[in-house]
Amino acid sequence: MDSNQQHSLSALIVFENTMNKELVRSLHVYRFEDGNEKQVEREFLFKKRGSYVEMVATPIFKVKEFRVSDFFQGRVFGVWLSIFVFDAHFPPTLNHIPPLLLISGNAKLKSIPRLADDLKKVFQLTFQADELRSASQRALEEAGERDREHSPRFRRIVQDLNCLPDSDDMCECHANEELEQCASGNMQRKRRAASEDVAKISLNDLVKYFDLPILEASRNLKVGLTVLKKKCREFGIPRWPHRKIKSLDSLIHELQDVGQQQKDDEVAVAVVTKRQEKLKEERESIERKPFMEIQTDTKKFRQDVFKRRHKARALKSQGSSSLPIQLL
Repeated sequence: MDSNQQHSLSALIVFENTMNKELVRSLHVYRFEDGNEKQVEREFLFKKRGSYVEMVATPIFKVKEFRVSDFFQGRVFGVWLSIFVFDAHFPPTLNHIPPLLLISGNAKLKSIPRLADDLKKVFQLTFQADELRSASQRALEEAGERDREHSPRFRRIVQDLNCLPDSDDMCECHANEELEQCASGNMQRKRRAASEDVAKISLNDLVKYFDLPILEASRNLKVGLTVLKKKCREFGIPRWPHRKIKSLDSLIHELQDVGQQQKDDEVAVAVVTKRQEKLKEERESIERKPFMEIQTDTKKFRQDVFKRRHKARALKSQGSSSLPIQLL
């Protein structure tokens, strides 16, 4: 492979060391003009004080048949946690990029130019993909709006709203009612949250409501749903983590019931306790890093629980006893 060939960034995966948060490793995949690819691993020290430093990296992620689909955000490889995955064929949205890797928000990245340059390319490709998605969405919405305006149902609604015809009395009645409500103070307008109040919302404020649906969380925070979603993007939260946390809580409570049922079996209790602690740690991790996905083994365990519940309902309908959860 000729190193002088022009190449493009095909994939970029960034890992954070679970034992030492200052250690960051990246896996770069470059595609050359002849179709061949080259993998490059780099390691960095993200100092809390001072500039970032690139260190000598011994390859540890090399595989014979590399597939980006094998890597996903939140997956753990030994002591390395993947915090960002980029695939040029399927660019993520901008709000999937962690703040730590945004050059506009983290000036220290300029001290490690080889990673910073590739992150710039990621941002450009992702921005272009977002623009295309937005343009397509706008085109679909405009087409839908035109179709809607020409529909008979829409014309009937417009007629009703404009009081056409034979509805003058009805319009006058509604107008009088609205004036009376305004005069009595019963009609309340929705007020937009003050900009200074929105600016004060921190990540810790959001964490308090991660276990609630996003609509209920916006009410408790006294901001609109759109404002809350914007704050989430600022903190690098691609999706409100309520469903993930709710799923983990459900598994934890399920294990509590199992522990009560098998309290006389010390081995079973120990296994249940170990699994509970692992789920609680994962829940806390998601609260700290909401962009994380549920671990693969947890998903498998959750699927086993769903299967058990289904079989238990089937056996119950036949008058049989329920099945135990597979804890190992």
